[in-house]
Amino acid sequence: MKEIVEIIAKSLVDHPEQVIVEESGDDRGIVFQLHVAPDDMGKVIGRQGRIAKALRTVVKAAATRENKKVTVEIV
Repeated sequence: MKEIVEIIAKSLVDHPEQVIVEESGDDRGIVFQLHVAPDDMGKVIGRQGRIAKALRTVVKAAATRENKKVTVEIV
């Protein structure tokens, strides 16, 4: 699932080399922290957060197939 987040984020931004996805786990599930260049932040979030919401939906669907709970944070 980390790869899914990374591939989607890299396709959206102008500086794909600065995309970093960190994975951590806690008692609530897996947390992916997505780091992008400051000027690419708007492209990842989208208008009114639509792209960020779509990214979270795709990852949540992939996690459901594996019976895991996943959260995506854009840092």
